[in-house]
Amino acid sequence: MSTRIHTIASAARALAAGRTTAAALVEESLERIAALDPALSSFVLVTADHARKAARAADAARKRGRDLGRLHGVPFALKDIYGTAGIRTTAHSALLLRNVPRRDSTVAARLSAAGGTMLGKLATHEFATGGPAYDLPFPPARNPWNRAHFTGGSSSGSGAAVAAGLVPLAMGSDTSGSIRGPAAFCGVAGFKPTYGLVPRTGVVPLAFSLDHCGPLAWTVEDCALAMDVIAGPDGEDPAEAPAPLAGGFARGLGRGIAGMRIGVVRHFHERDVEGDAVAVDAIENSLKVLRRLGARIVDVKLAPHADWDACVRVLLYAEAYAIHERDLEENPGLYAEITRTRLRSGAQIGGADVIHAMRWRRQLCDQYMRATEGLDAVVCAAALGAAPRIDDITGRPYFGTRGKLVMAPFSLTGAPSLVVCAGFTPDGLPLAIQVAGRPFDDAKVLRVGHAYERATPWRERRPPA
Repeated sequence: MSTRIHTIASAARALAAGRTTAAALVEESLERIAALDPALSSFVLVTADHARKAARAADAARKRGRDLGRLHGVPFALKDIYGTAGIRTTAHSALLLRNVPRRDSTVAARLSAAGGTMLGKLATHEFATGGPAYDLPFPPARNPWNRAHFTGGSSSGSGAAVAAGLVPLAMGSDTSGSIRGPAAFCGVAGFKPTYGLVPRTGVVPLAFSLDHCGPLAWTVEDCALAMDVIAGPDGEDPAEAPAPLAGGFARGLGRGIAGMRIGVVRHFHERDVEGDAVAVDAIENSLKVLRRLGARIVDVKLAPHADWDACVRVLLYAEAYAIHERDLEENPGLYAEITRTRLRSGAQIGGADVIHAMRWRRQLCDQYMRATEGLDAVVCAAALGAAPRIDDITGRPYFGTRGKLVMAPFSLTGAPSLVVCAGFTPDGLPLAIQVAGRPFDDAKVLRVGHAYERATPWRERRPPA
């Protein structure tokens, strides 16, 4: 098995210098997948022939002097809710085992157009909700740092595949933390961009007003490089945001954070969510790093995390039930038990409840904008504990505060939010912090995360093979 593990940036440099080829990168990844993924179950479908064909095309284009884009020859994989033309897209559900889209999702098309080579489709929780379960067509993904532990969800395969070095880039989705949770538990970088910045066209929905598309990668730089490819309107997503600011996401990464004003929401980890001491220590140590880099840290107070979480849950399950109502009635046995339980909870939410939640959401969003005025970014907890054992949560709802996840505020506001590794427990499981910002301050958030990442040693450590 090849021991070389690439990032997007390092692979792109090696390709441009002629030190490797797209075909060689694909074969290295396929070799690692064959050796490691039987124990991880991060892939539900490996598209080896498709990847080899795309790699040959990328290499031929380079020989002709044609530059396909930032991902020219770089492998990637997709959470199995992203539609792929002629390739099965199941959302990890028996309901969609025969679903073969006729066209690519916008994100899949953009990644391929930029020269990326798709290696396959990645495990998720059924329809990006539910939780790890064994009454599904595919087993749940396992955490590469310790296979007895949870990956986080629902972008479970995405987090596991990137952490294990099976692929340098994986696309996830985030409705209430489904990119950031796996990033935290698998020790990778996961970025939820501003709502609407990345089109969701062709992606299986969970909750229209909360769904985000975004990347998981080993480094913040890689997330920024991916964002430069996938962001921008496509004219088809009704919630799409205007085009990103000129200059892209990766250009300003190396400018540092000296002079930045960064808020810290201490009450999330000191009072609102009961955290493990080692996770709290990691947050405090991370703040020391940001100060050392020249940032000014100021306290920020928001509504208690339970308020944000409750509001998200009402809207999420009302919207999800509306999407699945017919299939829950006609084909309930094709859902996992945990998925049925979660989705049917939406049937108990009345119209008045939704209206109240929508008004509450507006109030919370207004509070967030007032509290963050004049700040360049906000730092807070991500997961206030390491990944739990997967057997302890299989078949059970894994909600935010119960699971020590601090994700809801940035789902509700649609603000950009990045999770990066912030150390390890004595048992070798990753810890994390979260960097967020005001809507459309995505580049600033990535800049802060990149500066922190470069000033710490955590990217030098990989899971055991």
